[in-house]
This record gives sequence, structure tokens and C-alpha cells, in this order.
Amino acid sequence: MTLETKKSVFVELGYFLSQFSEKESVKKSGVLYNDIFFNDFQNLIQLSQSHNGWYTPEQVYFAIESWAKALTAENIDKWLSKYEAEFAQNEGKEKTVALILAGNIPLVGFHDFLSVLITGNKALIKTSSNDQHLLPFLAKYLIAVDENLKDKITFVEGKLENFDAVIATGSNNTSRYFEYYFKDKPSIIRKNRNSAAVLNGNESKEELEALGEDIFRYFGLGCRNVSKLFVPKGYVFDGFFEAMFKYQDVIHYEKYANNYDYNKAVFLMSNYKLLDNGFLTIKEDASYASPISSVFYEFYENIDDLKSRLEADSEQIQCIISNDLVENSIKFGQTQNPQLWDYADNVDTITFLLTTK
Repeated sequence: MTLETKKSVFVELGYFLSQFSEKESVKKSGVLYNDIFFNDFQNLIQLSQSHNGWYTPEQVYFAIESWAKALTAENIDKWLSKYEAEFAQNEGKEKTVALILAGNIPLVGFHDFLSVLITGNKALIKTSSNDQHLLPFLAKYLIAVDENLKDKITFVEGKLENFDAVIATGSNNTSRYFEYYFKDKPSIIRKNRNSAAVLNGNESKEELEALGEDIFRYFGLGCRNVSKLFVPKGYVFDGFFEAMFKYQDVIHYEKYANNYDYNKAVFLMSNYKLLDNGFLTIKEDASYASPISSVFYEFYENIDDLKSRLEADSEQIQCIISNDLVENSIKFGQTQNPQLWDYADNVDTITFLLTTK
């Protein structure tokens, strides 16, 4: 398969995914194999919450729509254009790459899957027990579009064997196991990371409401979700809580509500000082990793000192959100809309796959 052929296959997948929306899913003319896959995928979306209680239709549709927007010819060309020399040098050098995927949010491992196949390698995939259905379904669609991919995609349930490199995503604890177990293989090992927002008190209500999207999308389970706020000393949270009111319906999801009740009780029994609005608690804490239904915060006095702190803590941070207060920060509301060229942990997966021997 040429690179252009591989690109076209994923563009076709993007076109297929573009039919599905929480508001209304509508069959489009000209989509390949719609008669075989459309209804089954629609049913799978509706069944996802029975497979994983966090995978509500709203969250699954959001993930699907995000990938539909990403998988266009324009985006894929822009993404891969800077690697022309590496692609030329790597032509015909196929590797088998083991993928150990997370399952915290729907299709969280799709970028690694896409990267392995678009670079001409084979994917040996071990899915998370929390997300065992969506990616295999999309793999079947890709194989239907181009049967040459059949020998490039393998899902395994047991031990991973006969691979040349590995990309593994897990917790800080599992990463130590991965680093030991795969010490003799080229690897990307991803650990826990969290995202933070830096506020200065001048944010508009609209910006703070958009920040709520960064906090509550996927119930806060993603590494790109904001779990930590840095606010200026003396910051008053009234405007923040007013903006968060837009997301109050999150408490109606049983798993989220259970976490809210439990974590709030733990905090209160420990005599921690909390601010609470009935569906979100915020607590002053130096950690970046807050539990579900809670956000930690810290006060800062000098923005330059804070920038130095964030730089020192970069290994713990996935992304930073601000109104241009911090270099390379993301706009409010955009954390869960990464581009193809926005790499997890800032590790360039394509370069790794094209240059690893």
C-alpha cells in the first residue's frame, strides 16, 4: 500500500464517521459499505454504555465526531507533510508494533493505531477491558475498504509476542512494569498526566463556561481534562461556580454521582476545606491529579514564578489552558479537540515509528 492509498482509506473512515451525531445520525450517499456497517455502528454506540458505564452515548458521539473532523484529506496531508524525508527513507521497512491501549475515554488509543498503520507498519493490539468494541469495529470497516489491511491489524487477548517496538499507555504503576518488561524493545511508555488551567481573574463568563467543557467532558477521565486550577492570590470563585452551573446535569449520571458523594465524604472526614456547588468540589491542593468530580487549585502571586513551576512539572502535565498567559497554552474549551499533530506527552509518534530500527 502506498502512502496515498493509506491516506485515502482513513479519509474514507472519516467520511463514514461523519454520519454519526448525537443530534441525528443520517446516512450519506457515496459512503462505502454503508449497507453493511451503518446500522451496526449505530447500535454499537447505543450499547457502549452497557460495556462501560462511563461511555454514555453523548461521550461516544463526541469522540466519533472529533475523529470525523480530524480525518480529512487536508488534515492528514498537513500532519504528514513534514515527514516526507523520513517516509522516503523508511519505505519498505515494515515493523510490527505492539499497542497496549488505555480505555479511560472512547477511542483514546485511535491516534496510536492510526500512526502505526499510516507509517506502513503492522499493529498488534491489546485493547483495554474498558474499551474492547469500538476500535475493532472501525478496524473491520478499514479492512472492508482495503483488504490489504487485513494482514496489518491483529487484536490479541493474551500475551504479546513477536513484535519489534511497543507503545504502551497506563498508570504510573503499570509504566514501571512496562519499562521493565519491554526494556529490550524500542518503546514509548506513557504514564499518568493531567491538565491545568491558569486564570488571572479577567476571564469572561463565556471563557469560564468553555473551561467547564475542559473539566467535565468525558466526566474528567481524560489526561487532557483540566483537574487543576492556578488562580491569582485573592481570587474569588463566585464567577467560576456561576459558569459551571451550565454542567449541572452531570450529577444525574449514576457513576459520576457516586464518585461525587464518595470523594466529598472522604474530603470532609479528613477535615479539608472545600468549596462545593452540589456537583463539583474544589480543594486547595498542590497535586495535579484530582479525583473525579473534584478540581484542585493553587494560588499564585507572580506569573513568571508560576511559568517556572509549570516548566519544572512538565512531566506531570499533558496540556495547559489559559488566555495566552502561558506560552503554547490552549484556548478554553479546546482540550478535547486535539489536532492530528498534537501528540500525547509531546512525544512525536510518527518520528518514533519512522526512525526506529
